[in-house]
Amino acid sequence: MAEAERIIGTPGTPDDGGERTATPGASGADQQPAPDQRRPGRGRRIAVLFAVAAFAYALDLVSKMIVVAKLEHHAPIQVIGDWLEFHAIRNPGAAFGFGGAFTIIFTLIAAAVIVVIFRLARKLYSFPWAVALGLLLGGALGNLTDRIFRSPGIFEGQVVDFIAPKGFAVFNLADSAIVCGGILIVLLSFRGLDPDGTVHKD
Repeated sequence: MAEAERIIGTPGTPDDGGERTATPGASGADQQPAPDQRRPGRGRRIAVLFAVAAFAYALDLVSKMIVVAKLEHHAPIQVIGDWLEFHAIRNPGAAFGFGGAFTIIFTLIAAAVIVVIFRLARKLYSFPWAVALGLLLGGALGNLTDRIFRSPGIFEGQVVDFIAPKGFAVFNLADSAIVCGGILIVLLSFRGLDPDGTVHKD
């Protein structure tokens, strides 16, 4: 935990795009920018995070409203033959229909993910991480909204899914945002880029 706090606590300067390479043996004071340098770079990346999250959330919310109004209780619509259909279902489980018996648990997990992202945002200096966390935040908020406000009840609501590829589980745009954000985080981790903008080179 102390090591993780040390990594998150050494942000890159805003002039170099928020990325800097960790120098072995350098002290924390040498790597720590002055407060007046830190604030602008972090503010831009937080703005990117919330802009991406707002876009992903709005897109998911609008798509679900249209699906509920126009597609639910109707026959599936073929988009690309029988390879891709729009088929409205209610999903009590996690993404892609898994874990239908653990609705409340998945609701709590989504809420915890949102809290973690907000905590990370306070020390965020990497543009790619801002995009990745924004996708995760927007997707988590989209599905959490369903959990809270849809039937059968608060924290037990069923998520609206409608994207149905052939031979695959039905999902929604929030699930897509979460998956894309997760993939981006994996790629950034392989590159050695931390949320604070520090680049670790082996």
